[in-house]
Amino acid sequence: MQQSKPPFAAIEFAPPSVEMVATADGGRVLRARAALGRYPVSLIHYLDHWAAQDPERLFLAERTGPGDAPWRRLGYGEAARASAAVAEALLERDLSVDRPVMILSGNGIDHAILTLACLRSGIPVVPVSPAYSLMSGDFAKLRYIYDLVRPGLIYVAAGEPFAAALDAIGARQVELASSAPAPAGRAATPLASLLEARPGALLTRAAAAVTGETIAKILFTSGSTGLPKGVINTHGMLSANQQMLAQCWPFLAGMAPALLDWLPWNHTFGGNFNLNLVLRHGGSLHIDAGKPAPGLVEQTVANLREVSPNIYFNVPAGFAALLPYLEKDDELARRFLANLKLIFYAAAALPQDLWIRLENLAIRHLGHRVMMTSAWGSTETAPLATLAHFPLEGAGVIGVPVPGVEIRMVPSGSKMELRVRGPNVTPGYFKRPELTAAAFDADGFYRIGDAGRLADEADPSKGLVFDGRTAEDFKLATGTWVHTGALRVALLAACSPLLQDAVVCGHDRDAVCVLAWPSLNACREVAGSALEPAALVGNPALLAVLRERLESYNRTQSGSSTRIARLLLLVEPPSIDANEITDKGYINQRATLERRHADVERLYADPPEPAIVVSGA
Repeated sequence: MQQSKPPFAAIEFAPPSVEMVATADGGRVLRARAALGRYPVSLIHYLDHWAAQDPERLFLAERTGPGDAPWRRLGYGEAARASAAVAEALLERDLSVDRPVMILSGNGIDHAILTLACLRSGIPVVPVSPAYSLMSGDFAKLRYIYDLVRPGLIYVAAGEPFAAALDAIGARQVELASSAPAPAGRAATPLASLLEARPGALLTRAAAAVTGETIAKILFTSGSTGLPKGVINTHGMLSANQQMLAQCWPFLAGMAPALLDWLPWNHTFGGNFNLNLVLRHGGSLHIDAGKPAPGLVEQTVANLREVSPNIYFNVPAGFAALLPYLEKDDELARRFLANLKLIFYAAAALPQDLWIRLENLAIRHLGHRVMMTSAWGSTETAPLATLAHFPLEGAGVIGVPVPGVEIRMVPSGSKMELRVRGPNVTPGYFKRPELTAAAFDADGFYRIGDAGRLADEADPSKGLVFDGRTAEDFKLATGTWVHTGALRVALLAACSPLLQDAVVCGHDRDAVCVLAWPSLNACREVAGSALEPAALVGNPALLAVLRERLESYNRTQSGSSTRIARLLLLVEPPSIDANEITDKGYINQRATLERRHADVERLYADPPEPAIVVSGA
């Protein structure tokens, strides 16, 4: 008899209730029975509300340096005053949708003030992945974005690291604003000087002209192939999305969010979902300079020794990087769990072993489980489209449509393609009408490119299950479909914690094979040596353990579409320039397979070379 698990800590969710209507094509449309409540034109309403009600309340905090440097803190009152001053200064420069503000730096208080100033004034803000400036070899993506949006002002937190990128895009005719000295040979306007402007009639008129259709942000998403697409995010999209979330999570009315968060603001998860959640409910966000990467996750660990969040957001790669520290350090784990009421994962499916390890961590230190949940959406949906606002016993369920959103399920081969319609959906792509036209069906539903299925065909209120990217699935030479999303998650779970991520190969081949990146620290423990990646990926002890894991996994699989014949560990990390990886750490399957065609050929070559893990099971 299976032992029952400890209960979840109490947290108030709105009970899910979903209406399902069959469509003539054999699909269905799902929508929440609860109507979407009223919401303000702009999220600036909430900044001013909290500034008036409790001006000293902490809004944002960031370290003034690495390690345990002191925190710089920004209250709601100061944030409101600073954003109004900077908004006036931006308007005085005649900035507009034709001359927006481009931000090249990562998360920070000054970044936030500038963003809020843009929201207040109706000037679009264009936050760009810092990787396009700091990690790129050719600056092609940054140059494309710059040429498309033609900013009237560019902001960098510190000038010198961005000097090469600024020179590469030819931005010398555009005003540069910075929180630190400008790079050599370049003038820069100190951000402090923008704070000296006095809000007046210019700002009053501009703020009054903001409507729900006014462009708030242009967020660039890489998509499956090609150059980044500028997704228009309107004020109405962002405000409606937070109202949707508030109705699903009524516990927020009595618990202001307290976050420690690294997720980038140039991405919809960090910049729209998390930051706007804090703003909507008068919460606080400690900006985490750490990331789920060697040499950076340690900063997250240091921050968690001081900050105990009540909601913790991360992507699967983030949990995988953090869990070894929490499992080995009881004091750190207790600090992490002290106030925690909800764990939220997104961006990619969470391997079940990570779910179990998080659950066991809470049971060990608290005696009960912390609710874990997920959602689904995209940059084009601001981002929330579905949310699991009910208890989950495992990963995979992405929830039900939130109030105001309709999910259309359209038959597509053996799967159901998901499409979205609602006030949170983008009107289109900036200056790309051809992409906009292709993104919507005849009924105005956005084609998100994902597949889903009902967890229970008889009860849509039990949620949708993510069923992979429709464009990533492929057929073997036998005609059998391979569902890459589910297979990737199963592989990572079977090999945990040795693999960081993987891409699935086999289109028109006889068998499924995998390219994978090693989790360096875990693999070095198996190898028994601090080897460099080039030596580690060929280590016999490590390859033997991976072979055992693959064979054990394959013995539980009955079909060719889920069995993995071979695996090759990769030395070179995923490339931002080549579109192999997004800011949230999600691997772009198609781009990676195209770029690493030679490695795919190595996988299928006979006889296999010694570095190839071959499963005989």
